[in-house]
Amino acid sequence: MNPRWKQRPPGSNWGEFGPDDQRGRMNWVTREKVLQGVAEVKEGLSFVLSLPLDYPGGSALNPRRHPPRIAATQRNGRQNFCYAVAQDNALQTDVICDDLVLLTLQYSTQWDSFAHVGGMFDADGDGKPEAVFYNGFRAGEHIKPSAVAPAEAGAQDPLRYEGSRAEALGIQNLAEHGAQGRGVMIDLHAHFGRKRKAVGFDDLRRILDSDKIEVERGDIVCLHTGFAEMLLELKKNPTPELLHNTCTGLDGRDEKLLQWISDSGLAVLAADNYAVELFSTTPWKATSHAMLPLHEHCLFKNGIHLGELWYFTKLANWLREHKRNRFLLTAPPLRLPGAVGSPATPVATV
Repeated sequence: MNPRWKQRPPGSNWGEFGPDDQRGRMNWVTREKVLQGVAEVKEGLSFVLSLPLDYPGGSALNPRRHPPRIAATQRNGRQNFCYAVAQDNALQTDVICDDLVLLTLQYSTQWDSFAHVGGMFDADGDGKPEAVFYNGFRAGEHIKPSAVAPAEAGAQDPLRYEGSRAEALGIQNLAEHGAQGRGVMIDLHAHFGRKRKAVGFDDLRRILDSDKIEVERGDIVCLHTGFAEMLLELKKNPTPELLHNTCTGLDGRDEKLLQWISDSGLAVLAADNYAVELFSTTPWKATSHAMLPLHEHCLFKNGIHLGELWYFTKLANWLREHKRNRFLLTAPPLRLPGAVGSPATPVATV
């Protein structure tokens, strides 16, 4: 019996990698899977799969996430940027630049850790749901909000809640695994263009068959929708109309699709859109449910990391032109203990 739970959510894999596992299905990205990825390198060409980290621009995509703010550090009470050290020591000729950044970790190209989305679930089996995360790690005990900062800090202080920390399930677990393996591209954009469409299992199955794509256990599945390419075209001036009414994403309400994610053995899902899944605009039935059912299925239930706002267009076009869909993917997040998410600069090599 797991010390943190007596029952696990239906359709979950809690405990299958051990009672204290924090890596989920990255456990299936073994040495053999890395070698399979390396075997896909034929040309020695590399593709950067990250947007510039100041994209999409503004906060229209998510009002709680803001562009990075870069500033110089201080040196002797002055700006440590183009700093001529000779002003302090006439015998030294160095000129120094040194900076810092206030960075919303999930603003642009990013990884989600398993601490990003949990759920209210009766893990104790006593009829009372509690806030838990993957493998039964607990809100308040393992994923800890900070004590509220003093009132004088101000409600708009971006560090007002400094001290919030994922003592378990932090993004460093993915970094320490290596985040490298065989990527498999599914090119939704080639089939649907920029049409707004929630892609369900039947749609996905047709694409896999049409493009002769096989997803095997431990693969890192990448979804090209064209959304990130659109963001680049908008040059950091995105409009809500385009952000929320353009391009495909997975249909998180499709139970057959969620079952395929479980059965396929994929280790990771990454997409070039905002959330991998589309936010539904149709009413839910009047029952308890997750707002983001694919996030719930992947992060909370099955330990499947999600990558969001990656940039796939150039890679996807090259793969299609050369009748390929597999490549070596290297995509480490920041090794930042306690962080819930992380920016990434993934690289694909073909």
